Amino acid sequence: MKNINKKIAALLAFVILGYNGFSQAKAEDMGRIVLAAYVPQQVDKMSDAARTMLTNKLSQIVTANGMGGSAANERFIITANIVTLTKDLTATAPPMTALGLEVTFYIGDGIEGTKFASKSVQVKGVGTNETKAYIEAIKQIKTNDPSYAAFIEEGKQKIIKYYESKCDFIIKDAKSLATQNQLEEAIYKLSSVPDVCKTCYDKCLAAIAPIYKQKIDRDCKLKLAEATNTWNASQGYDAAAAAGAILAGIEPQAACYGEAKALSAKIQKRVLEVDKREWNYVMKEQQQTSELIKAYRDVGVAYGNGQPKSVTYNVNGWW
Repeated sequence: MKNINKKIAALLAFVILGYNGFSQAKAEDMGRIVLAAYVPQQVDKMSDAARTMLTNKLSQIVTANGMGGSAANERFIITANIVTLTKDLTATAPPMTALGLEVTFYIGDGIEGTKFASKSVQVKGVGTNETKAYIEAIKQIKTNDPSYAAFIEEGKQKIIKYYESKCDFIIKDAKSLATQNQLEEAIYKLSSVPDVCKTCYDKCLAAIAPIYKQKIDRDCKLKLAEATNTWNASQGYDAAAAAGAILAGIEPQAACYGEAKALSAKIQKRVLEVDKREWNYVMKEQQQTSELIKAYRDVGVAYGNGQPKSVTYNVNGWW
């Protein structure tokens, strides 16, 4: 127990220094500011095909500027509105529809409805009808245009300010969830703060450690009881294998880890005595700090993946 307490204390001290080594893919995305692409249904005269194309353009813009990925926290969005500036028929046979559009991009908090930054571009398209001309115009949006960089950076800085101003509330909310045994959601909220928001990020990492400890202690008791019941049911090799798979999932920092190792040793000895067979289940060893921080992120990712993805955004007054 003393060794475990020392490990947690060392972790807390290390976390406050702002350690930034994390895993890749979705867990890595949780450490970054990621903008979700969103095109509202009320954009005028937009077909489903045009809506899909514009959504893809938005995703390409943020990806080209380092803010694409799987949004762990989908409250921050990049969206767009389109206004028709000109509409003409060409003097050709057959006549074609020519449209001039103004596309205005917006970055903001889609949950609170706060606009952070905007940028407009003008594009033209020609087609056999208005719908096709509209799509052709959207195709002309150059997603790798370097002029988007300042727009994206402005939005990014506003998001950083959001986290810095809301940090104490985020931590308070997470602690409240933890007292209600909603530990995974609490860890999700804290681990969703991007590491670029350094002050808040460091505070949240420090706040995660005791909540994560609470979670693995709870899970350890449940898994130890399940493994014990599984083993006691028959005490044969199959029961040993099933119990071993359960014990292998117990985190080394958990309070009942010693009891779990004792049960594992007991099962191993019994299997060797009765079946004369080696039992190959190995429990986890003490984790390094970087592994623990990755574990925080994994809990957050798992919780986020299990939540409904339908988000209703508020962009009223943005255009």
